[in-house]
Amino acid sequence: MSGLHAEITGARVEQYAASPSLNLRLRLSDEDNRRIDTIALKMQVQIDPRKRGYTADEQAKLVELFGEPGRWGETLRTVHWTHISVIVPPFTGTTEVDIPIPCTYDFEVASSKYFDALEDGEIPLLLLFSGMLFSKAETGFSAEMVPWHLECSYRMPAQLWRDAMNQFFPNQAWIRIRKDTFDELYRFRTQHALLSWEDTVTKLLESSGQRV
Repeated sequence: MSGLHAEITGARVEQYAASPSLNLRLRLSDEDNRRIDTIALKMQVQIDPRKRGYTADEQAKLVELFGEPGRWGETLRTVHWTHISVIVPPFTGTTEVDIPIPCTYDFEVASSKYFDALEDGEIPLLLLFSGMLFSKAETGFSAEMVPWHLECSYRMPAQLWRDAMNQFFPNQAWIRIRKDTFDELYRFRTQHALLSWEDTVTKLLESSGQRV
């Protein structure tokens, strides 16, 4: 199926999802103009950080991912975001489908660290496709593999990820800690009769001499 082409035509925050989610709008075009009955499409979505510039503040936040900026010529590499599978309904020539992408606020995940570090601009995405294509033949159905070289790029506004997070977690962030550390933190909160986890962390920062 060498005549199959892919293009991302836009992106938006999913307003009615149960958790933070984005939708990429994917356009598929078949230059042979055949009737395609369905495509079981798989996508690997990657971030290519080499294709944009960074402010000094962004560079400071990205040190954990890529090291010191002076070494970025060697250390900037693509970052895996997610794998997605969708079923493309029947079409002839051209069709468009939404690609739902769940988002996480887990800062142990490299993509979340990258997105949160960006102040503005665009996120350079690379989508790699695979899967199976099915169409009617003279004696039943024919099946073909989606060509391995099918891919496309898209520059997604960085604000979209932040909007998705703010929809569910306005002015909030999440961290993950070990259970024994949480138990000690809970004990500290109880001993000091603190009303919230934010008060607990603030008091710990103040006790260490950190200005809050």
